[in-house]
Parts: sequence; structure tokens; C-alpha cells
Amino acid sequence: MGTPLEVQEPQIDLGTEETTDADRPWIVLVWNDPINLMSYVAFVFRKVFGFSEEKANRLMLDVHEKGRAVVSNGTRFEAERDVNRLHSHGLWATMEHDK
Repeated sequence: MGTPLEVQEPQIDLGTEETTDADRPWIVLVWNDPINLMSYVAFVFRKVFGFSEEKANRLMLDVHEKGRAVVSNGTRFEAERDVNRLHSHGLWATMEHDK
């Protein structure tokens, strides 16, 4: 039997700003597609999220002109729900961690 090894415990700094992936909020993106009319996209935004006509039109124009728009944010569960609701209306939507 050999001599016991000395093991150093890793140092954990609890004061850092590091967050786990589970703590980071999610965003839902709607992407431009060649299928849906702009008026339909704005209609879906009003129906699904309850946006005003002005906000729905502004986001629809972002989708059309910039190729995408962030339409919601929240927990992973909320983002998954929103993506599914948008897919059920034929829109191309994805979710990702907010930066």
C-alpha cells in the first residue's frame, strides 16, 4: 500500500455572474418565407399573441425586410409553446437562448 495522495478540491467562486443555460431566457424568432402573405403574418401575430395592429405590422415588416423578428421571450416551456402555436398557423419559427 502506497502513501495517501493529497487531493485539492476545486475552487468555486460563487460571486461570478455565470448563469446556467436553464436560467437564461429564450426568444422566439419568426423567419421570412416565400409562402405566407404579409397580411396573414400580421394576422397570426395578432391572433396568437394579442398584439395591436400596429405592433403586429411592425414585426411583420421586420420579418419581411430583415428576414426575421423576435416575437416573444420567456422560459423554455413558453418558447416551445409559442413555436408550436406559430407552426400550427404555418409560420416558420424557431427558438434560441437570449444573448
